[in-house]
Amino acid sequence: MKSRRAALAALVVGVLLANGDLLQVPGDHGIESLMIFLFPDSSLFEETVSFTQHGVFALQSYHLVQRGPAFADDLDASLSADARYLVKAKSHRDGKEKQYDGRLDLPPDVSNGLVVTLLKNLARQDTQTVHLVAFTPAPRLIRLELAPAGEEQVLNGLVGFFARLLGKMPPDSHAWIVVHDVPAFVRVVGPLYTGPVLRVDLSSPHWPR
Repeated sequence: MKSRRAALAALVVGVLLANGDLLQVPGDHGIESLMIFLFPDSSLFEETVSFTQHGVFALQSYHLVQRGPAFADDLDASLSADARYLVKAKSHRDGKEKQYDGRLDLPPDVSNGLVVTLLKNLARQDTQTVHLVAFTPAPRLIRLELAPAGEEQVLNGLVGFFARLLGKMPPDSHAWIVVHDVPAFVRVVGPLYTGPVLRVDLSSPHWPR
């Protein structure tokens, strides 16, 4: 609870919680995307997704690692294209370890690790519904609606639009996408699946205070 309150306070005053990267690398069988955050207290958030984009975006594999005091539990979760999952979790509260494995009945639009990619390809008037598997730590399927919500100006003159991510769990999030010739992600405010609401900004462009 202390870490979550600290994260909320940091969001309000703009304190830097972690540094990170979002990288995508093309491969022989699709695209691999890595999002990683490194915290000053040695906590780590690392999300790796492999996907194809032949007409539609299709998840091939997903791996989530979160560990350290910034999170309620240490978690190592993986999900394959055939819907098999393996989750290893360790509670920070009592040190107990749990493991979950099996196979889920999943729709074809499961989009773990793909939300930013989907938003960059969302037309201004489009609304798209997808699903995510939230690891709580047991896997739980949730429905997510991606919906454009408006436009605003950033200081470098680029006009962006932001989309609301609507779902019961995680809570509503907002993402800002620059809509020039090549759409680009610039900001998101929301939780990393579960946990406190955080704000993720790129090092540029600069935002008005």
